[in-house]
Amino acid sequence: MPVPPDESLLTRRRTVELSALITRGLGWLSTIAYLMQVTTAGPVPAPLERSLIAGIVAMAAANLLAFAGWRRPGGRWYSALSAGQVALDSVVVAGLVTISEAYTGQVTWPIMAVPVVVAAIRHRLAGALLVWAFTSASFGLVVSLALGSSQPRDAIFGALINLLIALVTGTQSTAFARQLDTLNQVRRELQHQARHDNLTGLPNRAHLAERAAHCSGRRLAVLLLDLNGFKQVNDTYGHAAGDELLHQVALRLSAIIGSGDLVGRLGGDEFVVLLPDAGPERAAQVADRIREVIRRPVQIGDGRAVTVGVSVGQAVRPVDGTADLDTLTAEADVAMYREKHARRAA
Repeated sequence: MPVPPDESLLTRRRTVELSALITRGLGWLSTIAYLMQVTTAGPVPAPLERSLIAGIVAMAAANLLAFAGWRRPGGRWYSALSAGQVALDSVVVAGLVTISEAYTGQVTWPIMAVPVVVAAIRHRLAGALLVWAFTSASFGLVVSLALGSSQPRDAIFGALINLLIALVTGTQSTAFARQLDTLNQVRRELQHQARHDNLTGLPNRAHLAERAAHCSGRRLAVLLLDLNGFKQVNDTYGHAAGDELLHQVALRLSAIIGSGDLVGRLGGDEFVVLLPDAGPERAAQVADRIREVIRRPVQIGDGRAVTVGVSVGQAVRPVDGTADLDTLTAEADVAMYREKHARRAA
């Protein structure tokens, strides 16, 4: 399953799109002003006028894609929107160079570096090289058709300069992206460790409290579990066997709870199950299911199997109740010890 973008990546994407909106908007206004200037100065060659109008439309379309990317930087279509902008920018710049060479005689091929840099920022080295290949081929075609004053040496020089730019900006962008991915991975791991039990991987007390807080104003059932016979396993087979037992119990609990429920470990051999929107009846059913799966033999290595039981206490908060997780856990704790003492008395 793909990892959703974190806030730092979303912020970077919004910044890139905002920059694109501003810079491309300035280019769009400049192109409109240039078109108005040449049309008022006298007759304009039809290919030049059509090319300028096409460039204006293409830049407007690219800014629509940038606005969509700015609005939804974490959307599933963001990469496609970004690639669309790079393609439109490359076509516009290549067209501008062609127009300048054919009708004005101005040297504009250096601006071919702009879409290369933008592609490097958006799509790393691969994107930069792809845009470099397109713009260089376009300029080479212009020179080969003798549409302007540029010579083959200009095409070769421009291609080499832009290749250097593509390699430098592309590798730097790729390195930065990898560093960012590494930092985000470390951050996610630290966040996971802060909210999960190291031994079992189950949510810890902080995670459970967070989930319970999200159920404020709703019915909530809490089950508190304490393993019977865990100390004997630890004393007889060692702590490694006890850890394996806890791990297997965690797997069994995770397998039987519903998709909206949550099981966590408080510490030692105590576990907690949160059942949002559950009443006493469903809580009792889940407790019975837990007793059933826990009493099955557990393999702890070297062909050895142990059997433990579990005492379960439950507490239910009604709709609009005010009891927090600590209060419900305390109530479940009392019920759990009643069950444990009743079992011993029997």
